[in-house]
Amino acid sequence: MKLMSMKHPLMSMRKYANSHTARLFSDRRWMIPFLTSLLISITLLLSAFFGLFTSPYGGDQLSLDRIPFGRTDDSSEYFVEMDIKKSLNTSRYSKLEAPRIAYLISGTKGDSQRMMRTLQTIYHPRNQYILHLDLEAPPRERLEMAQFVKSDTTFDEVNNVRVMAQSNLVTYKGPTMIACTLQAIAIMLRENMEWDWFINLSASDYPLMTQDDLLHVFSNLSRKLNFIEHIHFTGWKLNQRAKPIIIDPGLYLSKKSDLSWTTQRRSLPTSFKLFTGSAWVMLTRSFVEYCIMGWDNLPRTILMYYTNFVSSPEGYFHTVICNNEEYRTTAISHDLHYIAWNNPPKQHPISLTMKDYDKMVQSNAPFARKFAKDDPVLDKIDKELLGRTHRFPVGAWCIGSTDGGADPCSIRGNDSAFNPGPGAERFQELLQKLLSEESRRKQCS
Repeated sequence: MKLMSMKHPLMSMRKYANSHTARLFSDRRWMIPFLTSLLISITLLLSAFFGLFTSPYGGDQLSLDRIPFGRTDDSSEYFVEMDIKKSLNTSRYSKLEAPRIAYLISGTKGDSQRMMRTLQTIYHPRNQYILHLDLEAPPRERLEMAQFVKSDTTFDEVNNVRVMAQSNLVTYKGPTMIACTLQAIAIMLRENMEWDWFINLSASDYPLMTQDDLLHVFSNLSRKLNFIEHIHFTGWKLNQRAKPIIIDPGLYLSKKSDLSWTTQRRSLPTSFKLFTGSAWVMLTRSFVEYCIMGWDNLPRTILMYYTNFVSSPEGYFHTVICNNEEYRTTAISHDLHYIAWNNPPKQHPISLTMKDYDKMVQSNAPFARKFAKDDPVLDKIDKELLGRTHRFPVGAWCIGSTDGGADPCSIRGNDSAFNPGPGAERFQELLQKLLSEESRRKQCS
């Protein structure tokens, strides 16, 4: 039958494939390009494989198993934080020079005259000064203070006194006080790096010794010491200070008002310990650089935590310094102030008057607070402790004539020379106690 004689299609395909394969293997011209391609592929594969573990730059190869993670002194060069830390801790001028201090003097409405008086009593050509009147003060008062600075011939020549044109709204015991302080520090770091310590004062502060006394004593002191009164948060303060959540209206309003308290409460932090103390500090340039730059992020973390913390100016720097291994050993628990309190203490300290004069002197502290505007005790301090008869207390840098009641500080001499008086002796006596082994054992404890 015709149907039975027809070839199956599958059989035909197999026959065609067999004949094609036979022709393919009989023709060996394809072997050379095939083997060449195979050799190149193997070479590239091996190169890529070994390239994962070797440096493409040759010479100084950095293999993963050669990085000495167990030795911090060798591995630090690979991390950017270490480079920042080293560059910031390098002084911009010789440590053999006499020290310099950067001052922030702050005030509010009606404080401009008091601030200018405090400025004159702590002035020295070696130092840096920033004046800040908060937003509650009218623009006219701020302009008057700026005009006072501009019209003073010494300030104009030395160019070391600045008035902050950008005013901040500062709430008492709120985080806006910390924000203002950090801004002033950042300005000082940008404008002039040649200073060793930062001191914050208010319009109600006043010195109890001359800058010659202070600078002379600090000339013989380690420039790594931070004077910041601090204690570890314990007991009832944890419930009344750490757990409540407050809101500072100065963060979002243009008019000053009191702190707002929320009904919520929060748990205590576990990644760092809380410390508290005095809001008045004397901090090293190295430490405040760390607070601004924060190469390990601790200062920013703690700053965010204290944004909703009552009395944050009495805890921010204290918590940062006591939770950092490098700086905690530099913290001396004293704010260099004489402050009198009621018993039991109230919200504000006692205003100092004539009856407190002897106690102020016997404290051996460089500063005291708080004073009422133009209190008679300030004149007594000027005369008996500062020797101030003109604009500034007379220091070794004042070489002008005093004939006819002339101002000796109208002519400047060598600002690296100091003429210490009884104030330096009192201050050295205080430091001897603060730097004793017994006192140092209490650091951040």
